[in-house]
Parts: sequence; structure tokens; C-alpha cells
Amino acid sequence: MSELAPQPPHTSSDDLDSRSAGIVSRGVAAGIDVGTVAVILGAMYLGLLLLSLLFNSGSFSPPSPGILFTGVVGYTTAVVYLAGCWLVSGRTVGSVAMGLEVVSRNGKRIGPSRCLLRALFCAFFPIGLAWVAVDRRRRSVQDVVLRTRVIYAW
Repeated sequence: MSELAPQPPHTSSDDLDSRSAGIVSRGVAAGIDVGTVAVILGAMYLGLLLLSLLFNSGSFSPPSPGILFTGVVGYTTAVVYLAGCWLVSGRTVGSVAMGLEVVSRNGKRIGPSRCLLRALFCAFFPIGLAWVAVDRRRRSVQDVVLRTRVIYAW
């Protein structure tokens, strides 16, 4: 008796086109991800605040990082969050909530380098998501450049 090898769940190009996520579900997922990154940043600030209180309890004043530092830490946190989620499961918190998954053109999970490039691209150029509204195959600018897809994967 021979066992059939498991097939990837998304193989056909027509199947991927019919399951491509639209602007509303992707926009909601992106909003949830922005909120998730904000919560992570808040937790990091709270940790910094507690460490500062622990080591400077006599002359405590809350840390006030500059705008440049905050921007760099925020961008880095977003990139690490996105790339890490896509690498581990192909899904972020927002994607899970909306039933979405990031895959390659052939429906397989994307590799580490493409996860990182996509995360850098999404964090640096978030308006690229708006292209989903006009592209007939529902791809963002990031999807077009990096040959990825965001599909419904319930």
C-alpha cells in the first residue's frame, strides 16, 4: 500500500486568484497588526520604565526617548514582528483574525529572505497596500514586486 504524499493546500493559480484577499480584509488585518506593534512598543516602554525605576529609584524620572529613537525602534519592531510571523506561520495576528495567509505565487510558504524583504517593504511603504483596490488579481505593490499573494485560508 502506497501512501499519497500530502499536497500543499494552495496549488492552482486559478484557485489562488479566487482566494485572493481584498482591500477591506487586508486593511483590517493591517490595522490589527499596527495595534499589535503599538502594544509591543508600549510593553517595551513599560519595561524600560520599570528598569529605570529599579536602578534610579531615588531620582526617578520617566524615560523620554526622542522622536528619532522612537521611530527607529518602532520601525525595527514592526519589521521583526512581520518577518517573524510570516516566517513561522505565514500569518500575523491580524491575518489570523481575518483568516488570511501570505504565500508565494505557487501557494507555498515564503522563505526567510522574502519574509524579511516583504516586512521591510511593508513597514517602509505601507501605502502599497492600496494597490489591492485597483489590481484585478488583488495584489499589493509588495506582492507584485516580491511575487507573493495574500489569500483567504480558513
